[in-house]
Amino acid sequence: MSENFRVALLGNPNSGKSALFNKLTGARQKIANYPGVTVERVAGVLALPDGTHADVIDLPGAYAFDASSPDEEVTRKVVHGEFPGEAEPDVLVLVLDAGNLEQHLVFAQEVLALGKPTVVALNMVDMAERDGLKLDVEVLSKALGVPVVETVAVRRRGLDELKAAIAAARPAVGTLVDRPRMDATERRLEARTIAKAIVYQTSKARRIGDRLDNVLLNPWIGPLILLVLLFVMFQAVFAWAAPLTDALDGAAGSLGAWVEGAMPESFLRDLLTQGIIAGVGSVVVFLPQIIILFFFILVMEATGYMARAAFLMDRLMAGVGLSGRSFIPLLSSFACAIPGIMATRSIADPKDRLTTILIAPLMTCSARLPVYAVIIAAFIPQRTVAAGIGLQGLVLFALYLAGILGALIVALILRGTVTKGGATGFIMELPRYQLPSVGDIAIGLWQRAWVFLRRAGTIIFSATVILWLMLSFPQAEPGESQVDASIAGHIADGLNVVLEPIGFNREISLALVPAMAAREVAVASLATTYAIDAKDDEAEAEGLASTLSQRWSLPTALAFLAWFVFAPQCLSTIAVARRETNGWKWPTFMVGYLFALAYVFAGITYWSAVALGL
Repeated sequence: MSENFRVALLGNPNSGKSALFNKLTGARQKIANYPGVTVERVAGVLALPDGTHADVIDLPGAYAFDASSPDEEVTRKVVHGEFPGEAEPDVLVLVLDAGNLEQHLVFAQEVLALGKPTVVALNMVDMAERDGLKLDVEVLSKALGVPVVETVAVRRRGLDELKAAIAAARPAVGTLVDRPRMDATERRLEARTIAKAIVYQTSKARRIGDRLDNVLLNPWIGPLILLVLLFVMFQAVFAWAAPLTDALDGAAGSLGAWVEGAMPESFLRDLLTQGIIAGVGSVVVFLPQIIILFFFILVMEATGYMARAAFLMDRLMAGVGLSGRSFIPLLSSFACAIPGIMATRSIADPKDRLTTILIAPLMTCSARLPVYAVIIAAFIPQRTVAAGIGLQGLVLFALYLAGILGALIVALILRGTVTKGGATGFIMELPRYQLPSVGDIAIGLWQRAWVFLRRAGTIIFSATVILWLMLSFPQAEPGESQVDASIAGHIADGLNVVLEPIGFNREISLALVPAMAAREVAVASLATTYAIDAKDDEAEAEGLASTLSQRWSLPTALAFLAWFVFAPQCLSTIAVARRETNGWKWPTFMVGYLFALAYVFAGITYWSAVALGL
């Protein structure tokens, strides 16, 4: 063999390709970047059985030659001999994951259609065997028309056989040129046929998983099941949390009453009762609902269903011009938009990524849940509209659905205008179904509960204390309302000129300002403001939901909910958007269009409710 003999390793991401490359080449590796791109070029030297050597290159993982990322573009050009300064490979080593063969065989059809000398490394066969999966390698070799070698890269199993197959493959140039060309659908069907033909034994768990996928991934039944699961989740947020929420609310009220009785009237007592306990306590009572929401999310992730949900949503995402890759960042935004926006780094297309960043705040983050919960508890009666279906849970589900639909519509508009472009392909590997670990779920819930309580003890605490001070000074004259006389009251009067046309009152106008620090602060702000009012009226401070139901009209409450469906999220979200877009242009655009949507839809909701006589 000549010294120019070149071997390229290629395959899907997560096929164990790089581990195999490391075992073949050892320490004889060079790492650099391909000229003109940021994609790494990893090359090494392979010692063959006959004493000669071959140059080996580890190509970036790819799902198809129809490139949708810089990595796939580099792989396509190198394999086709189109990359400047990079010689065309003499032999291709196609690495397939034995445990996920159907998916990996889709790309294999494209590779084999090139007619180049190819060797298949059926990798991670030990993992497949552990799962009870046994494959007929000879049948696979005949189906593909190339040598197939079983390997376990991390244990060096099959490496000698693979080296011998590589050495023997070079003279076979042109043996596959007559292989039929297939489109994407035909390749997938062929991959499924081959995968079924070579499996002669499988485990009961895998068979059950396949049957579940036939139902859960059905294009008609699957989305309905997903919708039902989400609906049950939001029903549970109210139905299961009610006793615990009531208990925490009662505890906060009892603590406030105890402090008021134990301390003489003073500045400190008012700060503790009207500011800290009324403000922070009004948010902490919603901790059970936060935990229940995340319980469902963690269970869906742990069982492997969340990846199936992404697969189901791919068609819908493509319909509005987004890649299926956008689904995971948007899903993360249900917890918080900050990690959701940061997760967009996995999206290769820059306009696709920008669109995802701009609509991420429309996903209903967990910080909105206390706002939704207190308004729903105050204005939506606890009654059943059908068998096991509560009206409050139905309204919460509708609010989450409104955020999703709003995001999809905005994405469609953006992809046709300022971020114009079409949807790119999306391929993902589905994990095995498994029972969730009780310990892992418990740890996940504790972490999220701690994040919520930490926000209550820092951001919400600070904002509440500052608001209470602004509400308490200067002191009112005899017969004058303290809120009217306060600094905060004057600020609210100015804001209310703009917000009154959409049905907002002065207390709402005031609450929206500190809510930019954290959405939950809106609830704390309202509780603090009405605690000040309760003192003025020499009345007993009631629960916030009860107070709102007496002081707000239903149209105002519905407008407030509509505002929070669309309004920009906290300042931290805006700061992360600025960092991820390298400037203030797009974050400013994002804040502007979100405020415009919030104002318009709050106004439409208010005047529609008034017209209907609600």
